[in-house]
Amino acid sequence: MDAPHQRQHPIGLYLKVWLLLFVLSTFSYLVDVFHFTGYVRWTLIVALMLAKAGLIVAIFMHLRWERLALIGAILLPPLCLLVLSGMMMVESDYTLLTRLANFR
Repeated sequence: MDAPHQRQHPIGLYLKVWLLLFVLSTFSYLVDVFHFTGYVRWTLIVALMLAKAGLIVAIFMHLRWERLALIGAILLPPLCLLVLSGMMMVESDYTLLTRLANFR
């Protein structure tokens, strides 16, 4: 038997999220159909991917209803890794430009 404090989420919520994921996936496919190139293409692909991942984590993994401390424990480490990766990319560009300028 279910405990009285457990609550079932409405099936309509899951159907709406599924439909939204389908629409976002269609937009991802259309990025290739319309032949976007360069930074526009990658920005659209990453933005749509993050939107889909956010929906999946929030609804299907039930993080929307969790405590803020648990959400922070799950989401902050990957965010820190992204920030550090971005800093390394900037550093690598600086190193490359310095080497090209000084070692010709």
